[in-house]
Amino acid sequence: MSATAPSPESSAPVVTPMLELRDVQAGYGPFRALFGVSLSVRQGSVLALLGSNGAGKTTVARVCSGLIKPTKGKFFFEGRDVTRERAYRLARMGIAQAPEGRSVFASLTVEENLTLSLRRALGRSGAAGGLARAYEMFPPLSQRRRQVAGTLSGGEQRMLALARVLADPPRLLVCDELSLGLAPIVVDEVYRTLAAIRDAGTTLLIVEQHVAHALSIADDVAVLVKGRVTYDGPVAEMGDLSERLLPTGEARPPSPNGQ
Repeated sequence: MSATAPSPESSAPVVTPMLELRDVQAGYGPFRALFGVSLSVRQGSVLALLGSNGAGKTTVARVCSGLIKPTKGKFFFEGRDVTRERAYRLARMGIAQAPEGRSVFASLTVEENLTLSLRRALGRSGAAGGLARAYEMFPPLSQRRRQVAGTLSGGEQRMLALARVLADPPRLLVCDELSLGLAPIVVDEVYRTLAAIRDAGTTLLIVEQHVAHALSIADDVAVLVKGRVTYDGPVAEMGDLSERLLPTGEARPPSPNGQ
């Protein structure tokens, strides 16, 4: 009697997500911001985490970078339970956060800001190559390399903060509200850079209140409403659910094929 051939489902390899939250609760003192959040980010993909102000998006970003510890639930990185790991150890594993705000040393020049970050990450010998990559990603910074960072425009300071992270690309980049307060032309440039980083192999978790740019480069999307996930799945399957689930009121951007 011949053996039964395995079904396609049973023979398919199990792929471990790069990042996974399982039933995470977290907050600030007595105030809870997340209520059993579960989501995952596939290696090499982009997950857009969307929701209105106060939905808990930044709290998720802080959990993923180790700045806040869950009160309940688990946080895994490449299958390893890192729920209690400190932020600096997560950074050494390859998790980096591009935080909301400008996050630059205002009294130092553009090049001094970049050099400080790059020497710590790459050593003195690797800093020159990192600088070249930073200026290639953000050409306006090259033109202002001798300018004191505190005198840059808000958009230029956001570019500098992002360049400090991306000049040595992490394995997983958590982006927290990068478009906040930026002119549309600057937002376009920031998202072109994120697309290039994705294409080079970095996995992205993009935390956004504004929908259109995040969905334009995302593979998957999770929607947070009042600390709970109300949708989690591929962008392509979201369809007209966006009008009901996305509280910002923004229209979904057109797909690349114009449909």
